[in-house]
Amino acid sequence: MLGWSINLFRVFGIQLAIHASFVVLIAYWAWSGYSESGWSGAGMHLALGVSFFICVILHELGHSLTARRYGVKVPRILLMPIGGMAEMDRIPRQPRAEFLITIAGPAVNFAIALLLLPVVWPLFSFRDDGLYVAVGGYWPMLLWANLVMGTFNLLPVFPMDGGRIFRAALASRLPYLQATWWAVTVGKVLALAGAGLMAVYFENWLGAVLFVFIYFAADAEYRFTLRREQEAAYWAQLAKQAQALGFGTDETPRLTDFHGRN
Repeated sequence: MLGWSINLFRVFGIQLAIHASFVVLIAYWAWSGYSESGWSGAGMHLALGVSFFICVILHELGHSLTARRYGVKVPRILLMPIGGMAEMDRIPRQPRAEFLITIAGPAVNFAIALLLLPVVWPLFSFRDDGLYVAVGGYWPMLLWANLVMGTFNLLPVFPMDGGRIFRAALASRLPYLQATWWAVTVGKVLALAGAGLMAVYFENWLGAVLFVFIYFAADAEYRFTLRREQEAAYWAQLAKQAQALGFGTDETPRLTDFHGRN
């Protein structure tokens, strides 16, 4: 599924690509806008959709550029209908590094919202009851979208950003695999609760599908981490046996370097 992508261009040396299903989403934006307000509505919906995903790209660049400061290679950012994904060659095992890489994404969204505030604030209209509502459409919705994106990503639902921050906090006191297991388990419970809430209370089936996707993504990442741990243990044991048999120290690093450098 992730192979069904179209390469666009490079940003800071990182390949930007969109998933083929993204075309369907663009068509849906245009259709929903057209059904509401004709061609002007279609244009408005497309403008908001494209602007939103530009913010998604900036969010992923926050992760990617911070990761590169820790020597992590980021060959590609993939845009999908459910959001973006920075494809990193590894996740640092140091809790501080993982925390900084993770928090950089939501921080970008909050920074965008802060930059938009001087533009949006004059568009707010105060009511008699003390509440205020935004008027003017595009800019308030873009500010709101960034606030929602940043806040939603901080939910402690692994592998979302909040779940990774939770894993980093646990990893400062627990072995990495055990910390991952706890973060994944809590995330899966919350993902199921979120899916049920979206489907039953809000009747938002797209949101429910998103939480189901997060549930399976968390399970897949735990299995990947478990496999990496098992491979690292295997090569460490092999290196130890080679050393016990009297092989030179020059060979040992080649075995230990083959896997698990995090």
